[in-house]
Amino acid sequence: MAEPVTIPRLLIAGVSSHVGKTTVTVALARALRRRGLRVAMFKCGPDYLDPTYHRRAAGRASHNLDGWMMGRDAVVETFLDATNDADIALIEGVMGLFDGASATSVEGSSAEIAAFLRAPVMLVVDAKGMARSVAALVHGFATFDASVSVAGVFCNRVGSDKHLALLREACTGPKVIGGMLAEQSRTFASRHLGLRDAEQNTSDEDFDVWADRLLAHTNLDDVLALASASPPVERRASGPAVAQQRCRIGVARDEAFSFYYPYNLRLLEQLGAELVSFSPIRDQALPDVDGVYIGGGYPELHARALSDNRPMRASLQTFAARGRPIYAECGGLMYLSEAIVTLDAQRFEMVGLIEGEAVMQPRLAAIGYVDVKTRAPSILGDAGTVFRGHQFRYSHFTTAKPPSTFSVTTRRGMQLDEGYGSGSVLASYVHAHWASNPNVAANFVRACAAMLASDSFQDGRPAW
Repeated sequence: MAEPVTIPRLLIAGVSSHVGKTTVTVALARALRRRGLRVAMFKCGPDYLDPTYHRRAAGRASHNLDGWMMGRDAVVETFLDATNDADIALIEGVMGLFDGASATSVEGSSAEIAAFLRAPVMLVVDAKGMARSVAALVHGFATFDASVSVAGVFCNRVGSDKHLALLREACTGPKVIGGMLAEQSRTFASRHLGLRDAEQNTSDEDFDVWADRLLAHTNLDDVLALASASPPVERRASGPAVAQQRCRIGVARDEAFSFYYPYNLRLLEQLGAELVSFSPIRDQALPDVDGVYIGGGYPELHARALSDNRPMRASLQTFAARGRPIYAECGGLMYLSEAIVTLDAQRFEMVGLIEGEAVMQPRLAAIGYVDVKTRAPSILGDAGTVFRGHQFRYSHFTTAKPPSTFSVTTRRGMQLDEGYGSGSVLASYVHAHWASNPNVAANFVRACAAMLASDSFQDGRPAW
């Protein structure tokens, strides 16, 4: 049954990438938080880094919203669940407002999320060198798609108070509700290779300075009025009720491994898993768990520490030898391999459960959405199981034993082989989003709950 819910919300979108969306989003979050408001934070698309800035600015977790990987119902469910104790929600867009998985539709774009959530859009424009042309630009975005409401404009990197006044005068459609002057200090440092998150790169003082700069030229009441005009949004489906505890799953969490979709972790809990964090860098052994989930991150930056922790590597080897499920994504695949070779050609031994080495590259090796179909039974389900995910990596995998578990199709139609490991161990470069097929998470929980030992295998096929 439909459940209409109204919460003030605002989607902060750019006319393109690199116009300052993240700066504006975190500055606004910190400014609203100063007013005593509880700010729920979201990021459009598969990004793992911008949510770390959101968390620092708002003091609470940020959630990914991705129409292509999740679909409408999971997006709305995630949004409503994360806002049930919030006063306002801020959603940071990805790339330009209409950029996504398709060149001819809103699929996978910020505009799709705005339509799903009926969220008014504040369009961020890099106004450097612009005057009346800003009005033409805004008019085009505001009239391009009737399902998307561009309700206000934020002019970033303006030259002076007079420049901002001119821009306000020029925009006669959606009005300019705020701006920030161009500044050389305290800008976001380069995130080349995606190696910088909020913990590495910012202090609390940075967020306060950004909030001060926004408030100097923005009336927060205008922003709140824009967000408060949001119409109700309806929940058409709800997630599974929390099941009775069935198993304990160890989740790798430290400086090397931090890339997890909150939706995936919440789904595991709803399916009856207790999640137990552990550190492959510092802990000497796995905790008492029935399965292991190692997500993505930056193991190459911590390769020496991971390699030096031989007790943890041995613990994982013993765990796998007992037939216990281990599932790993991207950085997790690198860690489970025989070695990581860094950009300076140093080789660091890793766990050795996957035959081959992860070799770092100076350039992007793969990026983009993928469809996955399993070719054989695994801890994720029967052969023919399908789900969606994303790849973003700067390494390639060298092995004499090619991957065979997954058939992967890119958005350009390329067919790739993926999925490494055997028995209870499965790893790949794909960051899966289980909203695309919640049965995958259910199958993983089922495999962990079985507490399989090595003698549970018959004729080379696992008992699940």
